[in-house]
Amino acid sequence: MALDLYAGIPVDDYPAALAWYEKLFGAPPTFFPNDTEAVWQLADHRSVYVEHRPGHGGHAMTTLIVDDLDAVVARIADHGVAPTKRETYSNGVRKITFHDPEGNEIGFGGMPHGPRPEATAAPDDAGDLSYDEAHGAGDPGPRMPGSPPA
Repeated sequence: MALDLYAGIPVDDYPAALAWYEKLFGAPPTFFPNDTEAVWQLADHRSVYVEHRPGHGGHAMTTLIVDDLDAVVARIADHGVAPTKRETYSNGVRKITFHDPEGNEIGFGGMPHGPRPEATAAPDDAGDLSYDEAHGAGDPGPRMPGSPPA
């Protein structure tokens, strides 16, 4: 099954949001499908879009898992955007959260160093799957513009 992901972020102040997300993603939008939306393609078939939707800004929650969390956060900091929260979970997964000026939450996560944790498949007679089997063997996952290649 082919799958494309477009994660939407509603905003009230579209021009201000465009400027902030350009800093966060380190690049201008990949394309503008219309006058009220801007799309950043972060990896093949994986995009985030900002949409002018007055009265709906500030309610989005999005998390992106990246290969090199420290490099991504450093690049974002170089563009003048500071995280609002840093977390490390008991399994070693880290999450760095940013909030745009309207309160929308954008998190970046990083897997712990070393072997990836095992993932379990939904009960469909597939049995237990390894992380790579569950997430596409050999697929390095999303990469932010400007992040080093896998």
